[in-house]
Parts: sequence; C-alpha cells; structure tokens
Amino acid sequence: MSISIYIPRDTTANARGADDIALLIEQSAERFDLNIKVIRNSSRGLYWLEPLVEVDTEAGRIAFGPVTEKDVSELFEQQFYMGQISHKLCLGLTEEIPFLKKQQRLTFARAGITEPLNLDDYLSHDGFKGLKKALSMNCQTIVDEVKGSGLRGRGGAAFPTGIKWQTVLDSSAEQKYVVCNADEGDSGTFSDRMILEGDPFVLIEGMCIAGIAVGATQGYIYIRSEYPLACDIFTQAIQTARQAGYLGSSICGTSHSFDIHVRVGAGAYICGEETSLLESLEGKRGMVRVKPPLPALSGLFGEPTVVNNVISLASVPVILDKGADYYEHYGQGRSRGTLPFQLAGNIKQSGLVELSFGHTLRELLEIFGQGTRTGKAIRAVQVGGPLGAYLPESLWDLPLDYELFSEAGAVLGHGGIVVFDDSINMTEMARYAMEFCALESCGKCTPCRIGSVRGVELIDKLLDSEQQDEREEHLNLLDELCDTMEEGSLCAMGGMTPFPVRSIFKYFAQDLDKS
Repeated sequence: MSISIYIPRDTTANARGADDIALLIEQSAERFDLNIKVIRNSSRGLYWLEPLVEVDTEAGRIAFGPVTEKDVSELFEQQFYMGQISHKLCLGLTEEIPFLKKQQRLTFARAGITEPLNLDDYLSHDGFKGLKKALSMNCQTIVDEVKGSGLRGRGGAAFPTGIKWQTVLDSSAEQKYVVCNADEGDSGTFSDRMILEGDPFVLIEGMCIAGIAVGATQGYIYIRSEYPLACDIFTQAIQTARQAGYLGSSICGTSHSFDIHVRVGAGAYICGEETSLLESLEGKRGMVRVKPPLPALSGLFGEPTVVNNVISLASVPVILDKGADYYEHYGQGRSRGTLPFQLAGNIKQSGLVELSFGHTLRELLEIFGQGTRTGKAIRAVQVGGPLGAYLPESLWDLPLDYELFSEAGAVLGHGGIVVFDDSINMTEMARYAMEFCALESCGKCTPCRIGSVRGVELIDKLLDSEQQDEREEHLNLLDELCDTMEEGSLCAMGGMTPFPVRSIFKYFAQDLDKS
C-alpha cells in the first residue's frame, strides 16, 4: 500500500527548508524500502509551522511541524508515516488545528489540499465549475451575479467589481482586455503569491469568467519579478489549461475565446497602481495616468479594460459556482464575502487567515496570532500596507469593514497586518512612511515627489535634539505638508502616505514628544 506524504513547495516553505525535507524523506523511504509517495502541495498558510509535513491516513491528513532536517530520522524511527501521533512534532489532524479550523475559507478552499499543477486534482475539488456555469449564461447575467455577490476590489480602493465589469461590458469597442494585478508590493502581504503558487487554476478560471462576462478575448497578468516561483508555476498552469481547452479559442467547445499572457514587472511599487501598471504593460515607464478617462473605458492600449487584483478574480469562481447569495451571506454592511488577512511582523503565529468581514482585529491578533513572537505587549498594528494607518489597542475591537475602517482614518487594503511590540519607536516609523514614498514615487506629481522628500527632512528635524526650540513649527509644517499630499497627489501613493504619519500624530504623540 502506498503512503502519501504532503510537503509544500511554495516560496515560504522552501525558504524554511521544504525542498531539503522532501529529498530527505524520499531518501529515507528508499533506504527503509517503504512505498511512500511524496506529493508537493502548497502551503495552507500556517507559516510559523513550515515546513509542515502531512501524512495521509484513513482519518484524514495528520500534520507534523515545523520539521527540520535533523527531525527526519527520528520521525522515521517512530514510524510517523503510519500517522503516529505520539511524536513531539505531531499536531493531530490538520483540519483540526485551531488556526485553520476557525477560518472561513472560500477563495482559499483548496490551499494546501491540491497539487498546484495537477488539473485533475483541481477538477475533483470543484474546479472550473464556475466557468462551466458562466459559459451557459449571457454576459449581463454573469455581471449581475458578480454585482449581487457584493464583491469589491481586494486591492486598495475596494471599488465594486461588478460595476467595473458593467462599464467594460457596456462599451462598444471591438477589443477589450482583462488585466490581473499581481504586483503584490505591500509589506506583510502574500495572499496573491499563495494563489499563484498554490492554486493557479482558480485565478485562470476567474480571469476567463471575467473575459466572457465583458466580451474580452485577451488577458494579461502582471507579476512582480520578486516572485520567480509564482511566475514559473502560473506559466505552466496556463499551458496546461490551454491544452485542456480551458483557454484559447473555443473554450470547452463553445464559441468563446480567451487567452492569458504573463508579464513580469521590474520591482517598482508604483506599478501596483492600476494606471501605472498599464503603462508598464505597454512597455513604457511605470507612471501614473491622469484620470479620467478610467481604465474601464480607456485602459490597456487605449481599449476598455477590466483591472482587478488576484484575490478579486480568484473569488469569482466560487461566486459563479455557488451563487451570489451564497457569497453575499458572508460579511456585513457593504463589505461582503471574505478577505484573506495576512499576519506578519512581530507575531507568534504568522500566516494567512481567511475570514468574513465583521470579525475584529483583536481576534486576528490574539486568537489567531497568539500575540507577539518576542512575548512583549503589542503596541501598534499597521493594516493595509506601508500606506496604512498604525492602530493602537483602542481600535482593535473595530470590525474589519471597509466603511468602518475608513471612518477611523484607516484602510483594510490588501489585508496585510504587520505587528509591532512595545519596543518600536513610532517617530521612526513616521519617517519610514515618508522615506518609502520618496523612494517609490513615480515622480509625475509634485506633492508626492517633493512632499515626501520634505517630509523626511521635517521628521529628521523633529528627531534632532538641537532643533527642539523649533519643534512646534516643524510639527505644524508637517501637518500642512500632509494636507497638500492628500489633496494634491495624482494617486494613492502620495495621497495615502500621510495616513501612517497622521495616525502616529493622533495615537502615538508621546513618541514625538520623546524625539
């Protein structure tokens, strides 16, 4: 009887030695003459436990982790491959691990379960069901289904996905495009990479449904160059889907045509902004476009274009498969469905947590994250990437909801959550926000290009003990500078840089006083 052992092959697991563990297990199985099949699945997102090794048993998969090279011989001595739960690294049934069991996985339902490039595996787990339903529907019905689900952009602006699709559908252009923004540049984020490396077919399916819905025949995915494994896996997945008839001309034997092309970015954070991304796709320098016109009307090569990020498009298949009402049932208010929150920074249990909107930041930090890795108290949490506000404990019970966060001067963005303990100096973090903008600005507009540089200079003056007599003047000037950047910048790069700075003014002013 063959024994199946699962070991992730994604970037994080590999960085922690998964490739070496897989090789050692194969060699040990051969040495002991055991019929063991090592399957390279994707990570389930329990990153503090990587490399996570799972043994398939009649009761379900038994998890062991984090496994190091020195643990392999002992695991074999204790016959872990038989699902022995007495070993110190045994975590019991994978599905019963609290971090995983308490989640609501819709978009990431297959994460860690299927082999990333095994099409039969994908199909056996409801793969391409959404696409097949879409092929039997007219364009407007598909768009209405996405509208009814309440799905909004999972990148930054949280614009209703169905409205964007409707605009492209209503345009009369002969050529339309679907562009997937996989330029995941926010600090502490990795959900896009997890989809690209772990469940690439769901993104292909989502892009294909989008193309059919709006009448587009060509799709492009813009992947950041720092994700070489993701680029490789997704490119292979496209080839497999094309050969199986899920991409190209005559999709699944119908009259619909849609294909996907991969393009790799060059490491510019600004290319995560949709118009800058389009400029880069066209072979130009990645600089922000003035809007209007909107990309939905004049996007890639001047044609109507759907621009969505990875999680938005990867959420579409479950909506088409199970229906708008099923997806809309999750969440609260205008924030419907689920969002994959990514716990990073100084956190004990780092990883991906998919939950419906309405849960709280405190739940993520305490129930899932289990506090800081250092054991010190959490002092600040930055939500929404490097342009997101720093939130104090008084706001941790605020429901995770687009509108409620906006009212508090914060953003959910891509769901990245970076944790800091009480050793952090928040004035230095304010400086980092301005410095980050200065480094990453495309330079097109003055408030962002010059304002960020002046912001760094002003905060340096606040940190300079010899300039404390002018402290109040510097603070007032910095506040005015933030106003200028917010109101005058062309895009969110400059417009949101004041968010983290002002949150520090508001909630951590004592650090400014100590500077």
